Amino acid sequence: MGSYKNMFSYKYSKLSCQILLLMVASSLFACGQADNNTSTPQNEQAAASTSKTAAPNTMPASAMTVSNNNSELLKNVSATVYKDVNCGCCEEWIDHAQSNGLSATAQHPENLSLLKDRYGVPNEMRSCHTAVTTDGYVFEGHVPAKYMAEFLENPPMQALGLAVPGMPVGSPGMEYQNKFAPYQIMQLNKDGSTEVYANIESPQQQL
Repeated sequence: MGSYKNMFSYKYSKLSCQILLLMVASSLFACGQADNNTSTPQNEQAAASTSKTAAPNTMPASAMTVSNNNSELLKNVSATVYKDVNCGCCEEWIDHAQSNGLSATAQHPENLSLLKDRYGVPNEMRSCHTAVTTDGYVFEGHVPAKYMAEFLENPPMQALGLAVPGMPVGSPGMEYQNKFAPYQIMQLNKDGSTEVYANIESPQQQL
């Protein structure tokens, strides 16, 4: 398994990340995947959805930043976001979460895979960044702030957190030309199992 340091060795801005995403839309691995040899059903589903969607979503990408203009959605929630130093889409997700009230601090560990192991994120659930709240809940990848807040309001007893595997186009931080591919938010459980927490079928569901 390659380390995150190798996978994110490219220096890119959000624009270059998005261009790369377009070039490899069939797999939706714009910024590189958590594991070089890991593919997930969610990524395959999102890629298929992208290829079948001819008409772009009419919602401006800027509308994704703040859920219903609610800057207090994640008020009083603090988290550390572990990411590659050069990951542009990770920065965009942090902007999304902060715009919805999250107090976030970014750290750039040398080996993200080891960190994800430490926090119990299964290989098939991994994405480009891992956010860990001060209460110890884990939010892997481009999870919308709306669902973070919903989860934290009443966390299931068996749950570690939520994950959006891969990097689905149109998810928070992965906006590109108003395009959108349906994806699933997965619940991570303490026993290592996962289950579907929410099916995201439209950009409006993320707000």
